[in-house]
Amino acid sequence: MMPTIAIVGRPNVGKSTLFNRIVRQRKAIVEDMPGVTRDRIYAEVRHYDRPFLLVDTGGYEPASDHVILSRMRLQTEVAIREADVILFLMDATCGVHGADMEMAALLRRQEKPVFYVVNKADSAAREAQTTEFYSLGIDRFYAISAEHGLGVTELIEDMLGVLPSGGESEDEDGEVRIAIIGRPNVGKSSLVNRLLGAERVLVSPIPGTTRDSIDTAFTYNGRRYLLIDTAGIRRKAKVDEKLEKVSVLQAIKAISRAHVVVMVVDAESGIAEQDLTVAGYAFEKDRALILVINKWDLIDKDNSTFRSFSEEVRATFKFMSFAPLLFVSALTGQRVSKILPEVEKVYEQFDRNLATPALNKALQQAVERRPPPLFHGKRVKLFYVTQTAVRPPTLTFFVTRAEGLNIYYRRYLANQMRATFGLEGVPLRMIFRDREKKG
Repeated sequence: MMPTIAIVGRPNVGKSTLFNRIVRQRKAIVEDMPGVTRDRIYAEVRHYDRPFLLVDTGGYEPASDHVILSRMRLQTEVAIREADVILFLMDATCGVHGADMEMAALLRRQEKPVFYVVNKADSAAREAQTTEFYSLGIDRFYAISAEHGLGVTELIEDMLGVLPSGGESEDEDGEVRIAIIGRPNVGKSSLVNRLLGAERVLVSPIPGTTRDSIDTAFTYNGRRYLLIDTAGIRRKAKVDEKLEKVSVLQAIKAISRAHVVVMVVDAESGIAEQDLTVAGYAFEKDRALILVINKWDLIDKDNSTFRSFSEEVRATFKFMSFAPLLFVSALTGQRVSKILPEVEKVYEQFDRNLATPALNKALQQAVERRPPPLFHGKRVKLFYVTQTAVRPPTLTFFVTRAEGLNIYYRRYLANQMRATFGLEGVPLRMIFRDREKKG
């Protein structure tokens, strides 16, 4: 599993600026107003020697009763619990704050590495003033300027030195990992129980019962599987603060570990915007995905119900048109037996190796049916294609001018390859490269 570093601290101490500096892109919103980053933001960082997941939290205000700030406090506590390394950021321009003292006391109870960092020390005078932070009872802190990058490299190098080994885990003895994801209360745990044929996971109608990801190993058709039942991903503003114990980070980690993602949607409540957000995590990770519409038994049906609902799902999840669609009832067991055979099918596609001669024959036939477009008066030529990776299948095409292949022709090639090699159920990664001219 990819190790995690969480940036925590009071509002407006520069956490999002430091996040953007480490990620090397402007992903977090930076605004000179306390509490702009209200929920955790995540990014996989791969441009250092050790890949890791970086978490940007909202501000920690221990004494506040304000609804937003109290939610941000809880979000920070969850991030601390789930992180492998904690980066505690403070503000040199403000000196030691009461909230810093409370946070330091909280972090001293954590049995994990904590890096104490004083930000905005961008002048000799400010750096000299940082000595007061020793009053927090810490042996060492880092004086940096996230905005200007001063001291950030040393900080990152030291954090990488204590980061636990990890990364996207490799297969163990051919084990297939399945992540069950979806909004709270869509029936994920009930579905797991049906799949496993036993009450192996606590089931409750109260949203948020599943507090942590639960791994369950089982064997199906002679193959080993690991089922990861994730905590629900919820829309934060509509949930009681006391129930907000579950982290989106858990689902992201589960998706990172999985080969096949089973996205559960509630047929009774319909498709929500949050369903798109959840599915988007799997899509960004290029995972094989199965859309499971649960609670289908609770829907009043006529002759057009199935067709109209299917069309709605396909239109909503149009960016995942490859994903198989199943309608089930975890409560009654209706069609749940179709899920594992579908998992077998999509995993076989996800892990498939395609022969180069067969690929190039398919490419030749596709070009003959529909020639490539003209680019600057000359037709783009596709020389050959080869598979360069699996999970998902990744095809690299060598052409005269890659920029001359528009999105429509690339989509045409993808559809031709899917149809020829039976890759309808998984993402297909297509890479186009200019072939270097000889001589």
